[in-house]
Amino acid sequence: MKIKNMILTSVLLAMGFVLHAIVPGFFGMKFDLLLTFMFIAIMINPTIKNTLLAGLLSGILTAMTTTFPGGQLPNMIDKIVTAFVVLALIKILAQIKVDSLKSGIIGFIGTATSGLVFLTSALLIVGLPAPLGILITTIVVPTAIANTIITVIVYKTAIMALGTRKTVLD
Repeated sequence: MKIKNMILTSVLLAMGFVLHAIVPGFFGMKFDLLLTFMFIAIMINPTIKNTLLAGLLSGILTAMTTTFPGGQLPNMIDKIVTAFVVLALIKILAQIKVDSLKSGIIGFIGTATSGLVFLTSALLIVGLPAPLGILITTIVVPTAIANTIITVIVYKTAIMALGTRKTVLD
């Protein structure tokens, strides 16, 4: 992996970490904006090494700031699983030519996957503060919708900042 790609992934995750750290938690759950930046890092450099790096670092960073009691391990699990789901989505969506559509689909499915994996692993490891269905409808779905919009905007901004249109989504 090129050092430039590792630095770009690190900078994107650092930006996401700051947003993740300042967004307040609700009922023991926290909107995870670091996901958007993990998605962008994987979309810009869709390699297995970068996906693993982004997933591991995202898991560590969110575990450090989680407001969910015992949420450290579920965060690690969900970020690694989600990172590879996003990589698979990039490959599956290769035929779609519209960047906004692809990045939006990745943002929605990636966030929904992350939420479901987190809640399922938390349920099995430490338990949940509310019924699973309520947490999905009140936290996962709204976050997935918000991250869809945010992912599209941040992806376009990142591509403009990089000064290139040649990316995996093109």
